[in-house]
Amino acid sequence: MATYICFLRAVNVGQRWVKMERLRAHLSDNGFGDVVTHIQSGNVRVSSSMRSGAKVEAALRSLVSDEFGFDVPVVVRTPAELRRTAAVADAADSPLGADARRYVTFTTGGIDAEGRRALESWEEPGERVVVLGDDVLLFLTKPAHQAKLTNARLERLAGVTGTARDIKVVRALAEKWAG
Repeated sequence: MATYICFLRAVNVGQRWVKMERLRAHLSDNGFGDVVTHIQSGNVRVSSSMRSGAKVEAALRSLVSDEFGFDVPVVVRTPAELRRTAAVADAADSPLGADARRYVTFTTGGIDAEGRRALESWEEPGERVVVLGDDVLLFLTKPAHQAKLTNARLERLAGVTGTARDIKVVRALAEKWAG
């Protein structure tokens, strides 16, 4: 069985509530093993006989969306991919100084050259972006809720679906699930 780290997009905000206990039970009842969650923001580790992250993404999206009654996009990474993204995000030089906060947006992948240029040329004061393969590292010197580069705007610019996590959560997940 392969292990996958899954990020649910836009859960437990507004009216989009997903109780982690119910999620764990539902995934376990539907063929996923070793189901574990981390905090309430849709971070899930599962094991599966499926050998493709894309298949796991599709299966989880369908299962979670059907169970909770609204569309829940899912982004999947292997433990090695998560470990690599966390290490690169931590080591990257900040274009905004040492005090800038870091956020990683995990995407469904396929950020093409045009999307990469659009993101990396973003020049809003206090906001800079570095594309890390299929993931995006956002540096902010202002509170995240004040950023002009919202998740929706990032998705439009890059042509992908994504979900963001604070670097502290990314580090914790890498240590806990990908160590």
